[in-house]
Amino acid sequence: MKEDLTSAGFQELVTVEDVDVAIAQKGTTLIVVNSVCGCAAANARPGAKISLQNAKKPDNLYTVFAGVDREATDKARGYMLPFPPSSPSMALFKDGELVHMLERHHIEGRPAEMIAENLMEAYNDFC
Repeated sequence: MKEDLTSAGFQELVTVEDVDVAIAQKGTTLIVVNSVCGCAAANARPGAKISLQNAKKPDNLYTVFAGVDREATDKARGYMLPFPPSSPSMALFKDGELVHMLERHHIEGRPAEMIAENLMEAYNDFC
């Protein structure tokens, strides 16, 4: 499940320090909160990968795995406030500021292509 994203160019964030360094980068950063649930497999991960076919895309691609890398996931979710913790979820940051968020309720039950389109619109606006 991790490899599904890392094989597409996402880097794993496994420590609190990894998350802080990722967020502090200039440019745009996408963080996918991965999980073992069916909607992550059927919708979130495929949607994230399809979105990378866009002409504009984030400078940095990261993932944390909910339930596995707990401290890193909690730290990433702290940067996603005021949105409540959910997994899967996806957050786009620009120069460390949260600019777009997809929560689980935006992902669950929606086809991967719809999720990708949502992300691509955000990339076109912020990347």
